[in-house]
Amino acid sequence: MYSEKVMDHFTNPRNMGEIENPSGVGTVGNAKCGDIMRIYLDIDENQVIRECRFKTFGCGAAVATSSMATELVKGKTIEEALEVTNQAVMEALGGLPAVKVHCSLLAEEAVHAALWDYAQKNNIEIPGLKKPKNDIHEEGHSI
Repeated sequence: MYSEKVMDHFTNPRNMGEIENPSGVGTVGNAKCGDIMRIYLDIDENQVIRECRFKTFGCGAAVATSSMATELVKGKTIEEALEVTNQAVMEALGGLPAVKVHCSLLAEEAVHAALWDYAQKNNIEIPGLKKPKNDIHEEGHSI
């Protein structure tokens, strides 16, 4: 059912925890399944993500997608991080069952929400970044 990579990121999650005084924090959820994901970013003066951590309340797939998302954006510029999609997270994990695709959407949206928070705190605009949804089942998202 789950790939080896999904199981590895679930049983040995990378970058779990919080960042003290983060540059940006994004929290999203899925009211339908109860998953809640929070991503913390530490962004340097060159707009490169120095550190990325997460806290997730949810199923194994939610933990695995959070872990992989942090791995994919760490060391990237904010523009590069914005390009990390739910599809990229799923591919990096070797796929997800159809009923768990929403977990990868949560990961993408949580990263975007953290970038939005960073942009708001620094009064900057990140081209292509839209105001994040609090619940991925809000209008505009399809699974």
